Amino acid sequence: MAVLAVKSLTKRFGAFTAVDGISFELEPGQILGLLGPNGAGKTTTIQMLLGVMAPTAGDILYFGKPLAKHRSEILEHIGFSSSYTNLPWDLTIEECLLYTSYLYRIPDRRRRVAEVVELFDIGDLSRQQVKQLSEGEKTRVNLAKAFLHQPKILLLDEPTASLDPDIAAYVRRFLVTQREQHGASILLTSHNMTEVEEVCDRVIILNRARVVINDTPKQVTRSFRKHRVKLVAAHSADTVAEVCRRRELTLRREATSITIDVAHDRIAELLHDLAAAAVTYTDIAIDEPSLEEVFVDLVNNA
Repeated sequence: MAVLAVKSLTKRFGAFTAVDGISFELEPGQILGLLGPNGAGKTTTIQMLLGVMAPTAGDILYFGKPLAKHRSEILEHIGFSSSYTNLPWDLTIEECLLYTSYLYRIPDRRRRVAEVVELFDIGDLSRQQVKQLSEGEKTRVNLAKAFLHQPKILLLDEPTASLDPDIAAYVRRFLVTQREQHGASILLTSHNMTEVEEVCDRVIILNRARVVINDTPKQVTRSFRKHRVKLVAAHSADTVAEVCRRRELTLRREATSITIDVAHDRIAELLHDLAAAAVTYTDIAIDEPSLEEVFVDLVNNA
């Protein structure tokens, strides 16, 4: 059973529809990426998943229970972190974490806070006030706070925003470890497509308030219409151009190579046609597009 099931979720503000009937599931031990351009409905969706904003229509179920009826019970098992939420301005980091541990009724609170401080390497910050921290440091503290009560589900909004590359890489490894060793289920938003490809089992792309893609990162890039076949065929360039013209394929001639844009399911046909036309090449490479290329094309051509 899915730990989170979203069914026909809708949010309207007057005549404006911020989220339009979206549905998806988060499976046990899964890392799910929620992507979309600014204004696509990601933040509104997260707010509804936390119960801080009521949906206009649709259902949100955690562990098979409706959020609307079991919010307090459910939130005990959810950790939330966002780079855009504020921490208590005048508290020290240690005080902030101790206060959070009190809210979650964590036994042996000081021991658990010490564990999380070490885990996220924020010991040098523990005596500083929140208002003294950089944006990257605040992100690390927010993540530590989200993991404090060892939640079953993590909702992470831009978890590596403002982090130095080495710390961001550590956080990504940490998320995968939490999934593999502790069975945590994680839903995260991110504008870092390389990060999403690295850690997510599945991605949902929102555009104009609707789900337009819900698939694995590999399948998303594989099904994209623009793959690239790059070959070096110095003595057959005109023949390659003719094959592409008949197939209505776009190609670009460079100094020593030819690059052809072709859908994944038409690559075999293209290679067959090149062989039939006696095209000889000294090198060939087939490149799948990145998730970022798919995302940009999808948003620009929607």
